[in-house]
Amino acid sequence: KNVTLTLFEDGKDIFEEQGEMLFTHFGISGPLTLSASSHLGDMKKHKYHAEIDLKPALSEEQLYDRITRFALLANHAAQGALVKLLPASMQPVMVARWGIDPATKANQITREQKRELVRLMKHWNVPIDARGDLAHAVITSGGVSVREVDPRTMQSKKALAYFAGEVLDVDAYTGGYNLQIAFCTAQSFARNLDETSQSR
Repeated sequence: KNVTLTLFEDGKDIFEEQGEMLFTHFGISGPLTLSASSHLGDMKKHKYHAEIDLKPALSEEQLYDRITRFALLANHAAQGALVKLLPASMQPVMVARWGIDPATKANQITREQKRELVRLMKHWNVPIDARGDLAHAVITSGGVSVREVDPRTMQSKKALAYFAGEVLDVDAYTGGYNLQIAFCTAQSFARNLDETSQSR
């Protein structure tokens, strides 16, 4: 909770937002990841990576001070020093990436090692080499162009057909917006049917 995810395309940041995300067995997910994924282009032409700030409310110096206080107070092993900083499931992962001996006592952690921990927590790097599969998708992009549909009736301008919801090339971030699109376009279609039936 309360992390900042920044998405980079060829080294340039193209998306940044604070909120919630998940680390899963297949990659990253959650609201932030879903929003960021809508900015992914052709993955054969571009290189992508995400950078996660696990403590966006703290500057690097503030985080360093907090780590130092915990280390001085605790005579735990390195992982124990992370108890107040990270969820339990992420603590061993952080220690592994940190490269420190897990048996190192917290009060033996050097200044350089603390700085490296700060860097990892403020700039947790996740390379992105593929999108998730359709089974895990929440929102779809693409579809029938809205330029080809009458917004009052949702009737196609090219054929005797009607389109609504995710069939249309309209998508938004998570948070109920895509449901709202589906409801509104369906309502336009339904109202047209009602008016047509009353006029006959």
